[in-house]
Amino acid sequence: MRRRVLTAAVVPLLGLPLAACSAGSPGAAQPAPPSASASASVPAARVAAPSTRPTPPAGGKGWTSRDIPVFPPAPPPAPIALPKGGSVPYLSRIPTRQPVAFITIDDGYLKSPEAPKLLAAAGVPVTLFLTTDAIRDDEPYFDRLRRHGAVIEAHTITHTELRGKSYAFQRHEICGSADRLGARYQRRPVLFRPPFGTRDATTLRAAHDCGIKAAFMWTETVHKGKVRYQEGRRVKPGDIILMHFRPAFVKDFLAALRAIHRAGLTPALLEDYIPG
Repeated sequence: MRRRVLTAAVVPLLGLPLAACSAGSPGAAQPAPPSASASASVPAARVAAPSTRPTPPAGGKGWTSRDIPVFPPAPPPAPIALPKGGSVPYLSRIPTRQPVAFITIDDGYLKSPEAPKLLAAAGVPVTLFLTTDAIRDDEPYFDRLRRHGAVIEAHTITHTELRGKSYAFQRHEICGSADRLGARYQRRPVLFRPPFGTRDATTLRAAHDCGIKAAFMWTETVHKGKVRYQEGRRVKPGDIILMHFRPAFVKDFLAALRAIHRAGLTPALLEDYIPG
């Protein structure tokens, strides 16, 4: 095979003019260009493929956006009729057939850093019944919640038992908390929840005289990620869910959302169902 290659290279050189031979070394064969087949055998440089790694879901400590149910839009609210008189009504639910339920969060002692992020990610309204003594160590914290759909209402100054106390005592606790919250957050509360859910006729009369429109109990509670029902095993239209600012805030809030979602309902704002 070697002999055939050399013969093929030398034979053409014999017919060249002398001048052409003087341009290079006598009798030296010029290297042949690489054949097309040889070039094709060299692998082309590989181009790095773009990264297809999925973007991780948004979230925080103990939750991601995937944990939050997706709700249909709430229907246009239909405010209820409130009774006339010198006392406010005491409601454990809103009498409505609309597919809505209401999340309420009490006290304000523990300020979870996850709460503003959760409310922002969930995009649902909530009502905060705040005790003024509980929030005074970090009042700006609740401004952050207001920016994400929270509305602040009254829950007394000291979180004391009201039932059985004098009119003056109860009026001071209710009016005092509403006045302080109104001065701090530029909106005076119009709803009220008595601590522990206990009240008497004096409570409802004092609340009325303090400019409150309605006082509220609840139909479900959430504690340590578990929903507890007062009636049945499902959230019903108009139900009011109670939770607190506690260490299990993330679990409680997500549990409330899931319970509402399983029932085919949408979170709505309690204030929207109270006439102005």
